[in-house]
Order: sequence, then structure tokens, then C-alpha cells
Amino acid sequence: MKEPATTYWSNIGIAVSTIRQGLSLTFSHFLKARKSRSKLSIQSPDYFEHQEGIATVQYPFETIPVPDNGRYQLHNEIDDCIVCDKCVKVCPVNCITIEPIKSTEEFGKTSDGTPKRIYAAQFDIDMGKCCFCGLCTTVCPTECLTMTKEFDFSVFDIMEHNFAFSAMTPAEIEAKRMEWEEYQKNKAATTPEATPASTSAAKPVFKPKIKPPSPPTKTE
Repeated sequence: MKEPATTYWSNIGIAVSTIRQGLSLTFSHFLKARKSRSKLSIQSPDYFEHQEGIATVQYPFETIPVPDNGRYQLHNEIDDCIVCDKCVKVCPVNCITIEPIKSTEEFGKTSDGTPKRIYAAQFDIDMGKCCFCGLCTTVCPTECLTMTKEFDFSVFDIMEHNFAFSAMTPAEIEAKRMEWEEYQKNKAATTPEATPASTSAAKPVFKPKIKPPSPPTKTE
């Protein structure tokens, strides 16, 4: 079946009809958009019921509520960090850098009672590399690594996306490192050297007994 041939005037009629339908839809939304919408979080149960009104938000003076389970900027509560290195191992993009220094004894506890035995000479998070997967917050045993609601941290220099959380000064880092090295030297000096085992104490080698063959019998 052949399609009906279009003429010059029929094309003009189709264009006018299409423009009229589009403008009528635009004008209907224009009449409904005389008031602003209420700023609801996407987790609100009636979020999708509010389809009419002005949707523009005067950011940064006005903001939409951020979901509690959103994945945004990482934060480490360094006082609760035990420097276990699990977040570094699980990170798929290697955006976390940790430099640990072992302590000779327990020097404190976290808020949940976990003992602290390792100092964090460096704990840096490069948010320029972060893929916001949230794996580091999942494996953290003391829950000191969390994702905050801060999503607007744009900068002109990408190096400013590297956030340092270590609270130790260079002098403290050097002092704790020398203290651990001195502890290791004293421990090695007081540990007796292992003496080689004597030949008499060696375990005997098991040799299976071989039964000699029986003599051949005489035949008549």
C-alpha cells in the first residue's frame, strides 16, 4: 500500500499542527509553574507525587536534602583509627595512602574500646581518584571511616582533593620511628641465638629391612 503523497500545503498544515500541540503543552506547564515545589528528599514517600511547580533551586542559597546513605566525601576520625590497613587493601583505585609506625606498647583506645598499637604517620585520601564505591567504609573494624554528606568540593587545583587526616607532626613521627627502631635493637640483643642441632640429636633415618631370598629347593 502506497503512502499518500504529501503536498506543499499539507506539509505546512502538519507543521502548524505540531507547533500548536507543543506550545499548548508548554503553556499548560507554564500556568502550573507559578509556585516553587517543596524541597523534598528523594527518600520521601511522596517525592514523585509533586510533579508541578518550579523545580529550580537557588543553589548554594537553597539545597535539596541529601540522603543519609549517599556516597560522597570520605572522612576519617583519626582518633578511632587503629591503622589496620584494611581500607588500603580493599580500595580498587588506590586512593588511600597510609604510613604506619608500630608502638612498643598500647598507647590508647578507640571509642569502642579497641586498643591502639600503631601510629598513623600518614593517612591521606585522594578524592580525585575515589570512585565512591564505599568498600573502605564497609571493612573498617572501628567504623572510623565514613562518607559524609559533603558533595560540593570542587577546586581549581586537583591536588587540593588530597585530604590528610594524620595529626602527628614531623618531630613526633621521627621520635616514634626512632623509639621503635631502638626497641627492635634491644629485643634482638636480648634474644639468645639459636644453636644448631647436634648430630646425635638428629632423628634416625628409617631403613626398611629386606628379607633375603630363600635358597632354591632341590628337585628329584
